Amino acid sequence: MKNQRGYTLIEIFISLAIGLALFAGILSVFVGMKTTTQETATYGELQENGRFALSVLSDDLLRQNFWGDYTGTLDRSMLNAVPGAPGNECIGAGLNNGTFPNAIGHFRTLWGQTVTNSSIMGCIDNAKITSDIIQLKRAVSDPLTASTSNNYYIISNLSEAEIFTGTVIPTVANSQIWEYQHHIYYVREEAQGNNTVPVLMQGRLTTNMTFDPIIDGIEMIRFMYGIDTDAPGSAGYGVVNSFIPANNMTLTQWDNGSNTRILAVRIYVLARSILPDNKYTNTNTYNLGNLPVTFNDNYRRLLFNSTVTIYNAGVDSW
Repeated sequence: MKNQRGYTLIEIFISLAIGLALFAGILSVFVGMKTTTQETATYGELQENGRFALSVLSDDLLRQNFWGDYTGTLDRSMLNAVPGAPGNECIGAGLNNGTFPNAIGHFRTLWGQTVTNSSIMGCIDNAKITSDIIQLKRAVSDPLTASTSNNYYIISNLSEAEIFTGTVIPTVANSQIWEYQHHIYYVREEAQGNNTVPVLMQGRLTTNMTFDPIIDGIEMIRFMYGIDTDAPGSAGYGVVNSFIPANNMTLTQWDNGSNTRILAVRIYVLARSILPDNKYTNTNTYNLGNLPVTFNDNYRRLLFNSTVTIYNAGVDSW
């Protein structure tokens, strides 16, 4: 009978070494794939949040200063009636920058500011400093057949209009009804567990001005306003001369008169990951218009921008 022999100790060690090398290789591939998957998911979330924020802001700005069938400039002297101020009214800078037109000064349907104090407009106490705030007023595009007691409305024809609330509709000949809207956008920071998350907020007019978070992970918004300073009939009339940040805009430029009009708005949205990644260090500089912002932390970010033409600044009727 032949003697049976097992593996020698050297053969066992060689087998273990080969197995360990193979296992280390497989483990490194697994860790790399997991890291890549996490990075891809994070950047996918950044893309989704940033593009959604850009879409919301762009769509609202495209319809800014739309008043249904009504033509010309919306001001108190041209309206049959205006209701009293809503609850928790937000008032921007200038003599006539509340929710509805009053009899003093030019009614501002578009206004913004770079936040230097978290309490702003008399209705906000948690705005993120260095980010922008923007407000705009318009009619919601789709005409209605009835009104409710939960919103404000504007009823108009080509030459007259009235702003009202409630179910009793004022009499205006050959008119249609639209919902009257006052929107405000800004960024605030809120605690979520042990982490602080920046959130894009929207203020919306019902019977009061109410605020709701709409998109997590939006760290900053910034706007540059495209100004046309050429007189009507001149060669450059109707063309943007320069883009100006909110904090450099003058009272005349905000009033949007015939010789100084806001024709476009350049939007910058900086999206940030919700959670930090301790294996990643972000030392990038992001240029939000004329404002460079540099970081040194563990959050991933993407910068989005778009330019919106303010069509209603350059027409007399819709």
